[in-house]
Amino acid sequence: MKRFLLFLPLLIAVVLGVVLFAGIGKDPTKLESALIGKPVPAFSLKDLNTPETQLNETLFKGKVQLLNVWGTWCPACRDEHDDLMWLAEDEGVSIVGLNYKDNRDDALVWLDRLGNPYSTSIYDPGVPWVLIWASMVRRRPSSLMSRVWCAIAMLAWLMRRSGRRPCCR
Repeated sequence: MKRFLLFLPLLIAVVLGVVLFAGIGKDPTKLESALIGKPVPAFSLKDLNTPETQLNETLFKGKVQLLNVWGTWCPACRDEHDDLMWLAEDEGVSIVGLNYKDNRDDALVWLDRLGNPYSTSIYDPGVPWVLIWASMVRRRPSSLMSRVWCAIAMLAWLMRRSGRRPCCR
């Protein structure tokens, strides 16, 4: 066992070398996506600001726009919001916002407080946590992590229903 521990740093160095060598020659600025050049999938969702307005894929036809998926529950979304404001106001970029798995009132307060960089805001309430939890329980998760995930999902859903936020800044 002691001899193995002596060779452990060498093994780690070899593995790290292979990983780093595999990255040589790749362009770090190139963002690969399977969706570039593909049409927007068909959808039908409500406008965040006017719930009676139904939006669909024709919103993107004939225009170059940036689609930003965001939520008030997302810390990274808060961090990038100032950059989106800069893109929209100073650079003239047309941004469509997709508010995902969020509370409509929370999202409207967020945009009112921080500014609205979006030319259009789509509202997608997503699948409620309780449905995810129920589908996982129905499958009878065998691993401990699956059971922990079920408990976390249910706790987050209950906290949202009671008006308390599952996480705070």
